[in-house]
Amino acid sequence: MQLEIKELEDLAEKLNISKDEMIRESLKVFLEKKLREIKAEIFEIRVKYKVSSVEEFEELYRRGEIEEKDTWQELQRLDHLEFKKDELEGILRSL
Repeated sequence: MQLEIKELEDLAEKLNISKDEMIRESLKVFLEKKLREIKAEIFEIRVKYKVSSVEEFEELYRRGEIEEKDTWQELQRLDHLEFKKDELEGILRSL
């Protein structure tokens, strides 16, 4: 569904808010949803390996408690997800 500017303006008027405010609030809801999804995936990985951070995950490698060959992709995924989480939290703070 592609909304035209006029349709956005009409909808904002019906909701009795400015178009910019409506777009900002919509973006905020969207980003909060994405952040929840990312946090859920981070939680799953942390629980699976009983770690609270990428650093703790890496420490398991150093101590030889887990094999890198079977888990390195999840370590990379966790690192990427934590980066995206921080990035989204920063964007949300600025809205």
